[in-house]
Amino acid sequence: MEELKKYKLILASKSPRRQFLLKELGLDFEVRTKEVDESFPDTLKAQEIPLYLCQKKADAFDEELNDNTIVITADTIVWVEGQVLNKPENYEDAVRMLQLLSGKMHEVYTGVCLKSKHKSKSFYALTKVYFKELSRQEIDYYINNYHPYDKAGSYGAQEWIGYIAVEKIEGSYFNVMGLPVRELYEELLKF
Repeated sequence: MEELKKYKLILASKSPRRQFLLKELGLDFEVRTKEVDESFPDTLKAQEIPLYLCQKKADAFDEELNDNTIVITADTIVWVEGQVLNKPENYEDAVRMLQLLSGKMHEVYTGVCLKSKHKSKSFYALTKVYFKELSRQEIDYYINNYHPYDKAGSYGAQEWIGYIAVEKIEGSYFNVMGLPVRELYEELLKF
C-alpha cells in the first residue's frame, strides 16, 4: 500500500460509484475525464468490448503521463444472449433492456486499464447476475424513480432493482457496480 503512495493516481471516470469504490480502497486520487468516442468495432464480443474501450480512454491521457502518474480507466458492459447492453438512450430503450434481462442470467464485464508513461496493463472481471422475472409495473417503477440512464444494462445493483430482482451473483458484486476493486488493488500492487 505504501508503494502506491509514491504515484499520483488519476481516475478517468465521471461515475460516482467508481469514485466511491476507489476512495473506499483508501487511495488518494484525482478525477480527470476526457471526452472519448465510445464506439467500437462490431466484431468485438463480450470482454473484448470493455477492454477495447478502457484502453481507448487511457490512450487519451498519453500527453499528460509521466513516470509517477498512473491513470485508471474502466468500462462496464452487460452481455446477454450474445448482445451488448450499454447505457440506454431513452425510456423505451431502458424498458427494452430490463425486459431482456428479466428472468435470465446475464454477464457483467468491466475492463480496466492502468497506464503510466512507459507501461500499460489491461484486465477484466466477469460477474454472472441472475434476475427474477420482472413485471412491467416493476420496470416502470424503477425507471421512473431511479433514472438509470447512466448505467450499462439500465440498472444499478446497489439500487431498488438490485434488492428485488437479483436472485444470485457469481463473482464480484463491486464489478457489477462498475469497478472490480479487489482485482484493481492486486493489479496496482503489481504495476
